[in-house]
Amino acid sequence: MPDDQRTPLAAPIEIPAEGEEETGGLPERRPAELMRELLPAIEPERRLNDWGRSERIEGLMDRTLVEFFYRYWFRVEVEGIDNVPSDSGGLLVSNHAGALPPDAAMIGKAIREEHPNPRPLYLTVEHFFKGYPGFSMLIPKIGGVAAHPANVHRLLYDERQLVLVFPEGRKGTEKLYRDRYRLRRFGRGGFVEAAMRAEAQIIPTCVVGAEEAMPVFAQVDVLRRLTGLIYFPITPTFPWLGPLGMLGYLPAKFRIRFLEPIDTVALGGAEAAEDKALVQTLAQEIRARIQEDLHEMLAKRKSVWLG
Repeated sequence: MPDDQRTPLAAPIEIPAEGEEETGGLPERRPAELMRELLPAIEPERRLNDWGRSERIEGLMDRTLVEFFYRYWFRVEVEGIDNVPSDSGGLLVSNHAGALPPDAAMIGKAIREEHPNPRPLYLTVEHFFKGYPGFSMLIPKIGGVAAHPANVHRLLYDERQLVLVFPEGRKGTEKLYRDRYRLRRFGRGGFVEAAMRAEAQIIPTCVVGAEEAMPVFAQVDVLRRLTGLIYFPITPTFPWLGPLGMLGYLPAKFRIRFLEPIDTVALGGAEAAEDKALVQTLAQEIRARIQEDLHEMLAKRKSVWLG
């Protein structure tokens, strides 16, 4: 059939008025097809930003799970919240441990509840989460972004947002209970370089309580390979309670301390980001500051459960 005789699929279909006869083209649509246009969208109130963050889903989780854990289960206490920037880009660098740590959710909740200018917090996540359909769908909706320098730069420099990173990475979550609050190596300092290129402040952050909320007593490599999981931890609730055991947190008392921010502009900003020695040195200094404050917080703590 010649092109000029084809009916374009995207073209609107004209329906003859009552009493008029059709002169050709597609037949008149049935009433059910016409009524379909009057139906609302599946989620007309859904609001997503460019990162796929959903205000509806995040708000629902905040009002239910996060609020409960923050207020009543972990009874979070916060120090130094004024060290978190009110309107400029800021990179929060925190310790990280536990089988499925709730520390990111508690830090984000602390900023929303305690800060004089509540702001959203974005979390960088490793690429291996893409292999888990449930996590890969949920994480972007609650503020997770792929841990890539370009993403971090856009959030810090272009959008002036708050970003949370865990430089210990998987090494932190695989850590056994006997090694609790002993920080692993902070990689090659990529988070420092990203903050310097974006000329954003770095806010070292300490969390006490997460390592007792879900302690890891052992790692079983054989079961990890058989199940395809990132790792197969033995905790007080997993694998005894099945998948729900991964959310079986113990009621440890949480304390979050935001330390004095580091001004990367004063250190040379984007130009100094090329100095690998400076980047490595600053990364180790941040690690040392967090480790020192963790020791201080633990020394003052009288009880894991009561603080």
